[in-house]
Formats: sequence, structure tokens, C-alpha cells
Amino acid sequence: MKVMLKNWDIMRIVRLVAGTVILWTAYTDSQPLLGLLGAFLLIQAVLNVGCGPAGCRVPELGKQSVSESAKDSVKDVRYEEL
Repeated sequence: MKVMLKNWDIMRIVRLVAGTVILWTAYTDSQPLLGLLGAFLLIQAVLNVGCGPAGCRVPELGKQSVSESAKDSVKDVRYEEL
């Protein structure tokens, strides 16, 4: 059992539980659109897909983001009024 749950983090478990509850509610209330949402969350949990590769990750401390390094490389621009 431990090998099966090796790559399961907290968000994946939340998606699984939410998808199951939403899918069950959609089935009991006969609401197909709600069922699509529940199925979507279940598919995300089972296939371990979400925001994409590093799409939801918070930047690590100590590393410059692209915008900060771009600011350092841009020189001051002088504007002339016409």
C-alpha cells in the first residue's frame, strides 16, 4: 500500500476527495454539469496533473526571478520631449 501512495501529496488527496464528493452529489441530485466538474477533479488526482510543470510553485527564496534579472540588465533610458 505504501508503494501505491508514494507520489501522493496533500493537494492530490484533496482533489481525490473533492472529486469523489462532487461526483457523488452530482449523481444523487441528477446534475450532469456538476458531474463533469467531479470527473475533472478525479482525473486530475488519478493522473497527477494540475497546474502544469512547476506552474503553481512559489519561487524559492534567494533566487532571482526573470523580471528582476531583466531589470538589472536594462540601462536607464533618456526621453526627449518633442
